Amino acid sequence: MLDAIIWFFQNIGLAFYNLAYAVTHPGLWLDWSNNEAIMRVVYYGGSIEFFFVVFTAFLVVSAIGFWRNSFMWGCVRVLEGFANTVGRFAAWAGLLMVLQQIVIVFLQRVFVRPDIAFGFGIPLQMDISWWSEELKLYNALVVCLCATYTFVQGSHVRVDLVYSAVKYRTKKMIDMIGSLIFMMPAAVLMWMYGWYFMWRHLITPKPSASDTLDRLLMKSRAVRWNVETIGFSPNGFNGYFLFKVLLVLFTAMVFLHAIAFFYRSYLEWKEGPESEGKYLDRDTLGAGEEAYEGTH
Repeated sequence: MLDAIIWFFQNIGLAFYNLAYAVTHPGLWLDWSNNEAIMRVVYYGGSIEFFFVVFTAFLVVSAIGFWRNSFMWGCVRVLEGFANTVGRFAAWAGLLMVLQQIVIVFLQRVFVRPDIAFGFGIPLQMDISWWSEELKLYNALVVCLCATYTFVQGSHVRVDLVYSAVKYRTKKMIDMIGSLIFMMPAAVLMWMYGWYFMWRHLITPKPSASDTLDRLLMKSRAVRWNVETIGFSPNGFNGYFLFKVLLVLFTAMVFLHAIAFFYRSYLEWKEGPESEGKYLDRDTLGAGEEAYEGTH
């Protein structure tokens, strides 16, 4: 038990050194013309060292926020603003998906076209089956990039067993515990799985979560880009590696929003019911109409 405690605090102390070393030696991991730099990114992206750098940064930011609540509110606004911005942009993929499906139906059923071409000069020309399967990507964009936006907007389905029956401050305690015990650990586990899952479809030799840094550096001698371009059908969509990238982005955004939700819950718990929804930027269907009526 003592060894585990020492190991824990030792890694927190080393996090400051590891972060400073990575910032002051960017060529070791940003120069992707060097295969060893790629393998360092692969290793450290799913490593204990990276976890403790993120964890220690969370502790430091939280400590400052507990001392200066205005700073914590600033973090909440930045993180929720990031979720809203990404979500509002990615939500347009839903409209694009509908329009593309309409075009596919017309070209396939009315004009009996086997392919679709976009652009001038050298157009992007693909079989209709490619465009049909590519619709899955729009759906993945909406699911992965709009999840935290939907959370900010309060639109996720919530199974309520005791939440509505308890007092205001108890609700905020439940929210804080849920952020720390469920959202953050789930995001970390998904990241650990998704990180190596993504890289196994981008490079070869395929990295493994059990590989040490020395072993990955040895593999770097033979590493080459091998981006997954295999479709489920001969002329079908072949960009399935993008789904792996979206999985990693999804987990990162969930983790960041777990921090924002924890901070908001704490601040609303501390400041009382009058602070509920403070700085919360939510969309409403009637916002445009109200603004129009207010100017006339």
